Amino acid sequence: MRQSPQAALRNGGGETPSPRPRIQAHTPPHHPHHFHSTVSVQKLRRFNTLILVFRFAAFCSAAAAFVFMLVNPRGPDSPRWYDFDAFRFVLAANAIVAVYSLFEMGASVWEISSGVTLLPEIVQVWFDFGHDQVFAYLLLSADSAGTELARTMKGTDRCTSNNAFCVQTDISIALGFAGFLFLGLSSLLSGFRVVCFIINGSRFHI
Repeated sequence: MRQSPQAALRNGGGETPSPRPRIQAHTPPHHPHHFHSTVSVQKLRRFNTLILVFRFAAFCSAAAAFVFMLVNPRGPDSPRWYDFDAFRFVLAANAIVAVYSLFEMGASVWEISSGVTLLPEIVQVWFDFGHDQVFAYLLLSADSAGTELARTMKGTDRCTSNNAFCVQTDISIALGFAGFLFLGLSSLLSGFRVVCFIINGSRFHI
């Protein structure tokens, strides 16, 4: 007796492939570039924070040097800083560096918070490096001239009868040298950004 095709299938007379699809192991996608980019952004933020610290220190030193020189006259018979070219140079140089450092602090805060430079990147890296160099040498030149004049005055009656004037002048000059030091450190970091931009097309090595 001939079986129907349905009966043959029920009795195991035919073989059909399993309708269940093959189960493939699912592996989560790996994003090495995303991880690398995240790490680089964190390093860049720490780098910019270090620049901000140096610029803040340069601002405080230059501003303090400016104030100490500005309020230096203490009596009617005391010498005046504006009577000496070197001390006028010290006052002006520290004022310029203080204003510049304040601007750069704002630019650093902007870059840390937003992740982009205040100016176009190529302009920003060269602006920072160029002005760091110019103002650092300006401050060094002014403080060197002030140091020479202060040393000359120590052997005269000006410092004998008005010792407070000479002491405060020395403090102002010393603070100016501290500002030069911090501005020089900022210049090294801004120079590193320039080199990275020239080599990699970015202000930080990624």
